[in-house]
Amino acid sequence: MRGTSFLILVMLLVGVAIAWGVSLYNRLVKKRNHVEDGWSGIDVQLKRRHDLIPNIVNVVKKYAEHEQETLEKVINLRNAAQKPHSPDQQSQDEQKLSQALSGLMVQVEAYPDLKANANFIDLQQQLQKIEDDIQYARRYYNGAVREYNTAVQSFPSNMLASRYGFKEAEFFELENPKDAENPEVKF
Repeated sequence: MRGTSFLILVMLLVGVAIAWGVSLYNRLVKKRNHVEDGWSGIDVQLKRRHDLIPNIVNVVKKYAEHEQETLEKVINLRNAAQKPHSPDQQSQDEQKLSQALSGLMVQVEAYPDLKANANFIDLQQQLQKIEDDIQYARRYYNGAVREYNTAVQSFPSNMLASRYGFKEAEFFELENPKDAENPEVKF
């Protein structure tokens, strides 16, 4: 009778340990899926921005033909940013693209007719909305990465994470906080 009770207790402990392990594994999967969902949100917003850039360039081209070098730089950076990358590389490419776009918008200041063009104003407003959406998507993604990385690094889930190939995710952030500031326009 004593042996049977001991066997039942051992089986119960093994069952609890298995249930705990499954629960922990499922929590890691859920957090990884939140990270992937967050990256998908960023990707959608970046695609919207990449699709809008040729329209902006075409409108500016009509008014500022001698700004060809700047326009080509923006298009080349846009094309580079559209290629699939890791979040870290994507972040670097997007920063370069944002800087080029900011430079383009500064140059637009020299063209009063362009600044007053209804199509350009609409494109500028769309770009601003997309930039805001990218910021919100980046915050969601980075929050999901923070929670996931905490689970991957914390004991005892780190033992399960390393055993089943859960790797830390990369944040999507600006290297230099000054890149997030609006450019200063002087006349």
